[in-house]
Amino acid sequence: MTERLETGICKLDEILGGGLLPGTLTVVVGATGIGKTQLGLQFAHHGLKQEQERGILFDMTSRGDSQNHSEYARRLFRWELQTCPVDIKLDPLDVWSREKARYDALHIFDRSGRRVTISDMEFDDWREWKVELAKKLDRSIAYFYGNFVHGVRRCVIDGVEPVDEPSDSFQFHLFDYLYHQILRKESEWVARDLFRVQFRSQSELVEEYYYDHTRIGCLLMYTSREIMLDDLLSRPLDSGDVLSNANTIILMGKTRDGSRMGRALHVAKHRGSACDDGIYPFEIGEAGLEFVDD
Repeated sequence: MTERLETGICKLDEILGGGLLPGTLTVVVGATGIGKTQLGLQFAHHGLKQEQERGILFDMTSRGDSQNHSEYARRLFRWELQTCPVDIKLDPLDVWSREKARYDALHIFDRSGRRVTISDMEFDDWREWKVELAKKLDRSIAYFYGNFVHGVRRCVIDGVEPVDEPSDSFQFHLFDYLYHQILRKESEWVARDLFRVQFRSQSELVEEYYYDHTRIGCLLMYTSREIMLDDLLSRPLDSGDVLSNANTIILMGKTRDGSRMGRALHVAKHRGSACDDGIYPFEIGEAGLEFVDD
């Protein structure tokens, strides 16, 4: 039986029938400020207990701001995030050095804030952006591969912003590449993409540092326009929407009880596993996401 990836939140693991299934995609959906980032950090931090390596964070925020990962990690776990520099010269051979490769976080669009839709750009701007993005993809491959060869088995991708048409979002284009060409690809083939003409000279180390990509769990934090949980529950899936391809979907939204507002969570999908289909109130406290006792 496949060992589950525990989230670090006991009640949530119970709801999920023991945790998340490795080798699959979990999408956490909710409005800004609902608690997605705290949940993601709890999942990443719990890797230290379960796999002896914390998970990694990949921030796709493109408007120049960040998700406050460092502040939350410090407050919740006294975890000082080591952030991978984006703009330094890349040497693929650095991945073999834990000291040079093992970073906690990468903000891929740091200092290059743009809008998130392709239609916002003129043709020449989009062409220039694709050239810049290609360089960032090289950095992304090295970041993920360099962590996975040193024992990391969970990643959190944050900062995906809502758009009218998912097919028009370059964030979704980037995520599709990351997911299918890095996270769900055999380690040898990721290494081929990273080393290219140097691959043959590095093949022995590639074999020595083999990792099983089917053991890696991915949490995608997807910001919604919908704020209320009821609206999220009735949200239709668009063709090609990342939610339609997720193994597990966790919805987080506001609730109303008379004159009081609260927060609640619902697991809308958990394919291939028993799952509790209740709606569970929660709060964001000093320890992160905490369920409220009935």
